[in-house]
Amino acid sequence: MITLQHVLADIQALPDTRGLAIDQTGVKGVRYPFAVRSARVTTHTVGTFSLTVGLSGDAKGTHMSRFMELLQANREAVDCATLHLWLRDMLVRLGARSGSIDVQFPYFVNKAAPVSGVEGLLDYDVRWTATVDPQGQYRFQMRVIAPVTSLCPCSKEISRYGAHNQRSEITIDADLSEPLDIETLIGIAEQNASCEVYGLLKRPDEKFVTERAYDNPKFVEDLVRDVALALAKLPAIGAFVVEVENFESIHNHSAFARISSPGSSKRKDGITVATRGQNTKGNFTHVKPSSPH
Repeated sequence: MITLQHVLADIQALPDTRGLAIDQTGVKGVRYPFAVRSARVTTHTVGTFSLTVGLSGDAKGTHMSRFMELLQANREAVDCATLHLWLRDMLVRLGARSGSIDVQFPYFVNKAAPVSGVEGLLDYDVRWTATVDPQGQYRFQMRVIAPVTSLCPCSKEISRYGAHNQRSEITIDADLSEPLDIETLIGIAEQNASCEVYGLLKRPDEKFVTERAYDNPKFVEDLVRDVALALAKLPAIGAFVVEVENFESIHNHSAFARISSPGSSKRKDGITVATRGQNTKGNFTHVKPSSPH
């Protein structure tokens, strides 16, 4: 019996004579539903995926459809400790030695208001990046962007009453050496701000957060330093970058601060990486490179 597979030519499987290896090839901007597991809770969300592999210099192309097959096949909830299983599966499917899975997604946390206790969802932006280099070394990086409140110490000091405050964003890029819940990074950001942000507040809660921020004023420089000090105490975190942006309520511009730990830098795509030659604190697992099919 003659099948379509026998009739249709597989052009991408032909050899290439130019001898140029490709660092990354694959698909990007793929929106796909998936389930995230963190702090023993499973959350359903929609991720924007980039899936890529390295391609040897003698191969014409990769199997683009197999990236989508990977997403379709892996329907179980995933966490930062098990994403490497997706990556290993991808390398086997594509016959690749190196590759990367990058996913950005909104992550929702059910938060109780500080006084009334009413519950409401609050969203955070999260990014996971899992990579295996050609030597089989695995790396996992996590980004969390947390909204918080900041209140200006100078404004409080010089004013007879009141002080200007605003919503701020704390961005943490962390190179992890062991699994870490998303909530841990969220907590570090929120605990070091003037006050947390909530999805739902009643009047007693609004009074509380207003006074909490007033009693805990912080410059943008205070925020970034306090978050960096807290991150440095976590053994699961190697290199990290912290950025804080205050959307100033009395200016038409933002205040900004950034701290990079020793051994960290930022690629053009915004992901924190360890500088070459710096040792971060190990890896979740060592992925053995797969043999090409």
